[in-house]
Amino acid sequence: MRYHTFAVLLFLVLAGFTGAAQTRELPDNTIPLQNLDAFRPTAGNWKLAGDVYYDLRKAGKGKLQEGTGVLVNDPSEKSKDNLLTKMEHGDLELELDFMMDKGSNSGIYLQGRYEVQLFDSWGVQNPTAQDCGAIYERWDENRPGNRKGYEGHAPAVNVSKAPGLWQHYKIVFRAPRFNEQGQKTANAVFVQVIHNGVMIHENVEVTGPTRAAAFQDEQPLGPLMIQGDHGRVAIRNIRYKSFGTEPVALTGLTLKAYEGDVKGVAAFDTLTPVRVTDIRALAHQGSGTRDQFGGKINGTIHIPRTGEYLFNLKLDWIPEDNNYPERPNGAGELVIGGKKVIAIDGEHGDASAMVQLEAGEHPIELSYLKNFGYWYAQSNNFTLSVEGAGVPRTALNTPLRAVEPVGAIMVLADKEPVMLRSFIEHDGEKRTHTISVGEPGGANYTVDLGTGDFLQFWRGNFMETTPMWHGRGESQLAVPLGSVIALAGKPTLAILRDGNAAWPDSSAAYNYLGYEMDKSGQPTFKYTLGAASVREKFEVSEQGRKLGHTLTVVPGQEQGELWCRVAEGSEIRKLPNGLYAINDKEYLIELPRRAKPVIRKTAGNRKELLLPVEAKNGTAEVQYIIVW
Repeated sequence: MRYHTFAVLLFLVLAGFTGAAQTRELPDNTIPLQNLDAFRPTAGNWKLAGDVYYDLRKAGKGKLQEGTGVLVNDPSEKSKDNLLTKMEHGDLELELDFMMDKGSNSGIYLQGRYEVQLFDSWGVQNPTAQDCGAIYERWDENRPGNRKGYEGHAPAVNVSKAPGLWQHYKIVFRAPRFNEQGQKTANAVFVQVIHNGVMIHENVEVTGPTRAAAFQDEQPLGPLMIQGDHGRVAIRNIRYKSFGTEPVALTGLTLKAYEGDVKGVAAFDTLTPVRVTDIRALAHQGSGTRDQFGGKINGTIHIPRTGEYLFNLKLDWIPEDNNYPERPNGAGELVIGGKKVIAIDGEHGDASAMVQLEAGEHPIELSYLKNFGYWYAQSNNFTLSVEGAGVPRTALNTPLRAVEPVGAIMVLADKEPVMLRSFIEHDGEKRTHTISVGEPGGANYTVDLGTGDFLQFWRGNFMETTPMWHGRGESQLAVPLGSVIALAGKPTLAILRDGNAAWPDSSAAYNYLGYEMDKSGQPTFKYTLGAASVREKFEVSEQGRKLGHTLTVVPGQEQGELWCRVAEGSEIRKLPNGLYAINDKEYLIELPRRAKPVIRKTAGNRKELLLPVEAKNGTAEVQYIIVW
């Protein structure tokens, strides 16, 4: 058998074949929005803009800013065509941003046939197959009564944002399959639909085109379609990966297993294996020992088409947050066609490399060893994955494992507020003194009691606590279940020399004094800031659509000015309706009518929205509302 030559191209960040802990992905293709050339000819309801404004409260009051980069549907009775791409796809991984006008309705049709709904579902408590994120129903006029619509799938949870805010979809779609005679052998499948970072569908099969599809037949390929006959919607940042149907495959695998204190994978060449066996899955099957083992797996890798492939090797027993980098507990190496592609030295257990490969068969060799196990990374599993040249990201030859019979441990806030003390991961840092509050209506938030920082808020279900409460709680973290908006993690209140002084990263004057609960179960947090006494309260309103934040302050004899930082972001802009858009319309801030906000630039070329804390009759109160 002939093995092809190839070149190895590593990412610049790889040093000595070692990669950082975060798994990389190949870049997406984009649908450019500098003009409409990527789309089939259409009516005048589709336009390009530099930006768009939709009013939170009133439909049809949108404004377009001249420019390109944003695709806008502005339908009328005479002009309300759907928009179809010239690109046709089979299996597809699609991402895009979208913005809904108030009360508006649209849809994204994969292959022009299978719809994921776009809808203004802000605040809907019990979503249906008509709401945002739904896989829309099929339709048959011959079915009786109200059963004409069928096979619709509501989203698992509604995480829709307010009209006028940018939202995000990631859709992983598997096209229907056909035999050589053109007969369908497998239905289309929505492998994943992720809305604003939350999985709302997984492995949903669609037996045929959904209602209002452009085509009623089914084919291996079809265009992407955006519905244009229902309502106003804006789309941007359309990017995708299109895939073929032939996978990368490993065959003819043989494992040589070793035991003992091995200093590196190169030592395998001088050692006698304790076992040699044929295997089908990438798993250590050579001995029952938990530590001090290694293996060398040889086989053949089938590459379906010539191109670049991104390989990732992950050894789970080497933790990503290695607390003892001077004591590496393992190593690994991937060789293809006799050339080293990836080497793991134990500082990190996860590395990637880009490889140019020709179509055909290539010899592959995977070596690994484990010296010992950290208590917080006890797994003996490893994974080799690949992506590229029309192949979706695939974990190669993963073994079937007997899963420990434990379900996710959830904490929900269905009927009354729920508070949870836990560790939280925020901006890559483990916060150890946090409290999270879940509110009926799906609005939730987290505060760091050790620093006074308001860390995050989210819409959706409350918390998963499996990493805290199952076994030893290896990561010790509680994980928000909804669509999280993370804040900067700095003090809400600060004493500044003047209005131009930089906002501090922390406050040595902060002193936490506990919290008290009202009759509804909502907490009020108490602390001092130097000589100032503070009471801080959050309040959910409008069925979870809004989160109010109130700080009541009794000032002391501060040497300086007391300020409240309401928001920080890459962009802060006042909208025509008087609200303030944060981070390119990620969320909104509503201020009291008489508030006197200050928007200022920071040294890092970001912006802050500040309110002065001014006492009257010995007490100051600062209020604002988060809308999202």
